[in-house]
Amino acid sequence: MTSTTPTVAIAGAGLSGRLLAWRLLSVGVSVTLIDARARNDRDHAAGVAAAMLAPYAELVVSDADLFALGEQSLALWPQWLAELQAQTGKTVDFHHEGSLVVAHAPDYPGLAHYADLIRYRLPADRRGAVQSLDGAAIAALEPEFAGRFTRGLWLPLEGQLDNGQLLDALQSAIEQGMARVGGQWHDRTTVQGMQSQSVRTANGAMIEADVVVDCRGVGADWPGVRGVRGEVLTVTCPAVGLRRPVRLIHPRYMLYIVPRSGGRFIIGATELESQDTGPVTVRSLLELASALYSVHPAFGEAHIVRTATSLRPATDDHQPVWAQREGVWHLNGFYRHGFLVAPAMVQRAERELLSRLPVEETTA
Repeated sequence: MTSTTPTVAIAGAGLSGRLLAWRLLSVGVSVTLIDARARNDRDHAAGVAAAMLAPYAELVVSDADLFALGEQSLALWPQWLAELQAQTGKTVDFHHEGSLVVAHAPDYPGLAHYADLIRYRLPADRRGAVQSLDGAAIAALEPEFAGRFTRGLWLPLEGQLDNGQLLDALQSAIEQGMARVGGQWHDRTTVQGMQSQSVRTANGAMIEADVVVDCRGVGADWPGVRGVRGEVLTVTCPAVGLRRPVRLIHPRYMLYIVPRSGGRFIIGATELESQDTGPVTVRSLLELASALYSVHPAFGEAHIVRTATSLRPATDDHQPVWAQREGVWHLNGFYRHGFLVAPAMVQRAERELLSRLPVEETTA
């Protein structure tokens, strides 16, 4: 007796599509991955993101359900990254050293409100993980800020990872898995339509599978999903050394600065209800650069090496989606919380699919 290999077709090779494809291939499911972009294209939501793992900081714009997903994901990321490294030999920078929130003196009321809001929304047994800091404590965490900030918050249980390295490692793992188990990666291929067991591409091909999953974000056929525009800068500034993500409280937005290896920093803040996919605007560039300079004057000599925009898929209630519609499964709506919630949501999808996939016994 032999068993047929179950098959899954996944439309969309962003963060959720890649993670789900890798997890399914790892347990012997044949996966066909279809995506409109080249597989090494990084001008999409996952490639543009800062990849902060910040369930506490995000409570100002989220809720208890997202916080719980974030905590689950923070526990999964080290395990999954270790598995990826063992499979591909590729290391993904992952740090779990907390994040820092600071403010200039005129914005101290905003900082206090920010801290109160997080503590109010936290479970009672987690409130001690929001620690108020004075200038000396800030300097102890980030010596670059000695004498620059006198009030702040430390969120010690948060983390970050390098999204570019992760996407590269997932690409290698998926290609290896397809060579071992079966399946194909159809990049530069547009999806024309999908049903419960088939995907039709724009070039007329019909891809059949036991299960079809739509992970295309704003391009998916899911009611109410919209794109929320984000804009980021990447700069190099070896003169500044930060260990952890830093958020700056501002009257109109909250700047985040995320350190990367090689003296690089990802800077973002803007969030626009817009479907515009054009380049970064002059206004956003000026605001981001000015706020960055206010954090540390050495950033004035930083080199801007990339400006990027993306549309993050959001639902009306900003909750991520794992659900079936007209026979097709949908994994979507990660909004600004993509890397924070992805492992927990993908694990949920993986378990559901594995409980449903057929494995038919046939005579050899």
